[in-house]
Amino acid sequence: MNLYEKIAAARDVLELPEQATTREIKASYRRLVRKWHPDKCRDTGKKCIEMTARLNAAYKIIMDYCKQYRYSFAEEEVHKYLPDDEWWMARFGNDPIWNKDK
Repeated sequence: MNLYEKIAAARDVLELPEQATTREIKASYRRLVRKWHPDKCRDTGKKCIEMTARLNAAYKIIMDYCKQYRYSFAEEEVHKYLPDDEWWMARFGNDPIWNKDK
C-alpha cells in the first residue's frame, strides 16, 4: 500500500472529509475513541479493542503526514484563508456602502 492509500484508509477510519484542520482531525479522533473505548463500547470487547487499535494507527498515520506537510506562507495562499472580517475588508473596505467609518 502506498502512502496515499494509507492516508485515504486512515481518513476513512477517522471519518474525515477530504480536507480537515488539525483541530477537526483531533476532534474526530477523540469522538471516535470515546465511542469505541473498551470501557464504554457496547459491542464485544474484542471488537472494541480492535477498533481502538485501528483508530490509534489511523491517527498516527494522519498526524505523521501532517508533521511532514510543508505549509505555504505566500501572500496569495494566506489570503485564501482570511478570517471573515478581513475577507470582507479586503474586498469591500473602501466601498462607501460597506465602510462603517464613512
